[in-house]
Amino acid sequence: MESSPTANVLLDDAPRRERAKRRLYVMCQMGGWLFFLMLQLVFTQVFKSSEPQEHEPNYWNIVMIIAVGLLLTHFTRRYLTRWGWKDLGWRPLLPRILALSAVIAFVWCVIGYGWQFGVMGEEWPKKYHPLTLFFVSWINAAIMMVGWLCLYFFYHLFDRYNRLEIERLRLGTSVKEAELRALKAQVNPHFIFNSLNSVRALIDEDPARARQSVTRLANLLRYSLQSGQLETVPFEDELRVVNDYLALEQVRHEERLRVRLDIAPETLTLPVPPMLLQTLVENAVKYGISARPEGGEIAIVARRESDSLRLQVTNPGELATAAARVRTSSTGVGLRNAAERLRLLFGESATLRLRADTPELVVAEAIVPLAAARA
Repeated sequence: MESSPTANVLLDDAPRRERAKRRLYVMCQMGGWLFFLMLQLVFTQVFKSSEPQEHEPNYWNIVMIIAVGLLLTHFTRRYLTRWGWKDLGWRPLLPRILALSAVIAFVWCVIGYGWQFGVMGEEWPKKYHPLTLFFVSWINAAIMMVGWLCLYFFYHLFDRYNRLEIERLRLGTSVKEAELRALKAQVNPHFIFNSLNSVRALIDEDPARARQSVTRLANLLRYSLQSGQLETVPFEDELRVVNDYLALEQVRHEERLRVRLDIAPETLTLPVPPMLLQTLVENAVKYGISARPEGGEIAIVARRESDSLRLQVTNPGELATAAARVRTSSTGVGLRNAAERLRLLFGESATLRLRADTPELVVAEAIVPLAAARA
């Protein structure tokens, strides 16, 4: 199936958003550490001028230590992504931030003191015990790393919240579009005209069946109006209205339309998006029955497989011809919209696609994840 224009735009925007996020990270990382370096140089100069010093401060040591801090935080960022910490909430994240800050600060102090007093050969200040000086530096470095990690995760939590809000708004828009398109598909003049003509022909021949057809048409229109307010409905309700739709189509197509149902009882209470099965069946009638003088059989199969509901609607025809017609028809818009709505409601594990079971049999298959539906 073809993806919708909206989906294509969103896919095109994703790399651009990632590039913008990387640029923002580089700017904040470089700007923050340069600002911290300037503060260290200023403080060193102030303390140098106000207190007698045993040695002249080595400014290159300060630059090196700041560079080590920058590199440590930069490479830590890769592990945060690998460990999946960006997807955690604040409650499980805080103890991890504290522990990781202590580890990074310890490594930072070991490298810094090793370079300054080991490689460069500077002497320890006589008025401070080495362990005391190292411990104080470790605490200060840990506090700074806590601040860095908190800022980093705050940005990602805020970004995730924005993305969820965007998805929610897109879902609301998609649901409204699906509601309007489904309503249009059910209340379009051609469908009403064909149904009323069929009912009129039955009034004299079979008044009881005519009354039943009017009831079915009313049920179908009522369901189209009411289900638009819901994200999911029980599959049993969806199947009931599809039976009404097929019964009306059988009045028009007579023996040219044959229906076979293979519904597992445990699927009847499972949640599905309203008008999903109806869209698949309408597509099957339009291209598998109406377009063929000899008609054919439409089969509806529903099975529960592990944590998903699998719906299949088969009709006679060729996949290449059906796909070409779908791309240029209102039903094709409905199928693409149904696929996008499934993705927004249930995530990437939900699918809707057309395939050829045999050279003369087309299958429309939808998979609805039940765990996502319950959530």
